[in-house]
Formats: sequence, structure tokens, C-alpha cells
Amino acid sequence: MVDADQTFVIVGGGLAGAKAAETLRAEGFTGRVILICDERDHPYERPPLSKGYLLGKEERDSVFVHEPAWYARNDIELHLGQTVDAIDRTAKTVRFGEDGTVVHYDKLLLATGAEPRRLDIPGTDLAGVHHLRRLAHAERLKGVLASLGRDNGHIVIAGAGWIGLEVAAAAREYGAEVTVIEHNPTPLHGVLGPELGGLFAELHREHGVRFHFGRRLTEIVGQDGMVLAARTDDGEEHPAHDVLAAIGAAPRTGLAEAAGLEIADRAHGGGVVVDEQLRTSDPDIYAAGDVASFPHALFDTRLRVEHWANALNGGPAAARAMLGQGVTYDRVPYFFSDQYDLGMEYSGWAPAGSYDEVVIRGDAGKREFIAFWLKDGRVLAGMNVNVWDVTDPIQRLIRSGARVDTEALADPHVALEGLIA
Repeated sequence: MVDADQTFVIVGGGLAGAKAAETLRAEGFTGRVILICDERDHPYERPPLSKGYLLGKEERDSVFVHEPAWYARNDIELHLGQTVDAIDRTAKTVRFGEDGTVVHYDKLLLATGAEPRRLDIPGTDLAGVHHLRRLAHAERLKGVLASLGRDNGHIVIAGAGWIGLEVAAAAREYGAEVTVIEHNPTPLHGVLGPELGGLFAELHREHGVRFHFGRRLTEIVGQDGMVLAARTDDGEEHPAHDVLAAIGAAPRTGLAEAAGLEIADRAHGGGVVVDEQLRTSDPDIYAAGDVASFPHALFDTRLRVEHWANALNGGPAAARAMLGQGVTYDRVPYFFSDQYDLGMEYSGWAPAGSYDEVVIRGDAGKREFIAFWLKDGRVLAGMNVNVWDVTDPIQRLIRSGARVDTEALADPHVALEGLIA
């Protein structure tokens, strides 16, 4: 039984941390809940930063997880603009970096998230070089794209992953010129493979985006602190007024590492090692969201998932585990994207090299289809493009581990639910 005198501390004020705090109260915890956020904004969701908010279709207030008054109303001690610079596992305390305040915890949740990877090339200190991870980044980039659109300006995007492509789509909707530099042969190569990556390349080309595949940025050329061009490893210079680095994110594990917690190797995405209850190598410390590396029995590997649904579901799961409830965190990874008139949802896990076949159901030419990635006849992942209300049956197919008839899988007239024996 959890004592009302206990203190639960959550480090990280993103979606995972905010939903963990919400769940603690919803489950009846009456002790202290302290939520520490290193940003001055209240906890918010990240998908709108590269989608609706960036495009000006959603208001700023719509991104927040809760209205500001919710925290006081639910007796959540919210510390905005504060960092934690040390964990003392023996004393069970955390120390604030700003003023050295020390706070005791009975249970601690690390929801420190991830940070954008930086370009390690000359010119990254120029004013027109951007990242997109935080609300402040999105606010700045939104103004930049609007200005580029008005002035027929040019943005170079390093990286053709989800963030790079969503920003490319937004930039084109504003009217900006866009060049994308990607070292792989297709967009989203590591996630979708060449079979589906090419579809996204064609989508963006139709909207005027220029791609340079098999290339890396080597220098951002500027003058008087402003960007003039981006140079690639073939010696070519691409005109640019701004550059976005969208080359992935790294888990923010520094605090956990300094505390001596186990960290996953790079082959498993890094991150803080947790068990199926999201508990770290210290039984009183948990981790959730982008920073957590958890074992997934379904895929027989350890995963670190950076997407919205993992934060949405992982925070509450960790909160319940902190309360002593039986928890097994094994959600099927899920994410979504909107680019121009294309909407998609992806469920599962099928990185390059893990599958032996891709099956298409529907019309890929019209961009109305479902793609399935299979290994030995079993569905590892599915992506529905402009086809809706199929996430549940796709996830059931993945969870079943059943061998499927690929002809039936490709046939839109055969119900997905009927493929599971």
C-alpha cells in the first residue's frame, strides 16, 4: 500500500511526465507529486510542432497536455525552467541545477526525453541554422517558413526522416523553396526500406521538393552571421537562406549515466535500460518515453521508441508500476504522419534487414493502401496510407504472430480480422 507521506518525483515535463503525474492522481495516490520541467512552457505534445502548429492550423494553446490551472488543482508541484543535475541513489534525492535545492524521493521517474543530433560541420553557429524539438524551435521555424514563402526563400533540410519530410511539406505549403539532403538512397530508408521510401520521394517531388540522395552536408556557408549556402560532400553548393538539421535524436541519458544506472548500447538505440515494468537497474527509479530502452517480447529485442504514442502510454504505465501495480509494458509501437494530402499510420517494428517481404493491399499509385512487412509469413509491421480505422486489426495481426496467406493479405475484399486463425 502506498503511503500518503511518500514523495514521487518526475524529471521531465513532456507528455510522458505529464501523463504519469495525471495517472498517479487518477489511481488515488495522495502523496507529493513533483514534476520538474527544464522548459518554461507547461508540458506539451510534440507532434503539432512539425504538423498543425507549424502550419498555422492549430493554436499555440492546443499543444499543451493540460491547462495551466490543472497542476495546482491536482496538487502537482510543477517546477518550470528547472533542471536536475544529480541523483543521489543512496540518499534518494535529486538536486536542482539552478540553486542546489535537494528534494527527497521515494520513487523517481526519468522522462528526460531526447535531444536533436547536431551537425558536426563548419557553419552550424550561423543564425539561420535550426533544429526542431521544442516549442520554442517550432515558434521560430514557423516565422522563418512564413518569411521564406513571402520572399521566395530557400531552406535546405539535412535528413529525410519524419521530421525532415514534415517540415519540407510545411515549407512548401508556405511557398518556400526546399532542398533535402539525405545520405541514404531513399527517404525513411531505415524505417520503411526502399520499397516504400521511394513513394514518399515521389510525393514530395510532385510538390516541388528537390532531393539529393547519397550525400551529406560538409559545410554551411555564410557571411556576416547569415546562411548563404549548404555544401555537400560532392563539392556542390546549394543555395539556402536557412538550414534545418533533422538527422535524428539522441536519448538524454546524462543524468542516468552519472547516477550509475544501466544504459543500453547503441545497437539497441541507447537509452536507460528498464524491465517490462519500466523499472531501471535501481528498483526505486523508473524511466519512460523517448529515454527508456525496454524489452519487447513480441519482437524479441530491446526497443527505444521516440514516438508520441510511446510517451502517451509509457508515462501512465510507469506511474502504475511505481504504485506497485502489476505492469507489463508491451505496446505495439505506433506513429502517424501528415504530409500534404497524405495521412498515414504505422504500427509495429520492421527495421531494414528484419523482413523478407513487403505486401501491398490497395492502390499504391493512388496512395490509398496498406503496406505490410513480413518475416517468414508473419506480419511485423503495417502502414495504412489514406486508409482509416484499420490500426486495431493491423496490431492484432502483429500480436498474433500467425502465418498469413499473402494473397489474402493483399486482397482488399478479405477482412483483415479473418486472417487470424
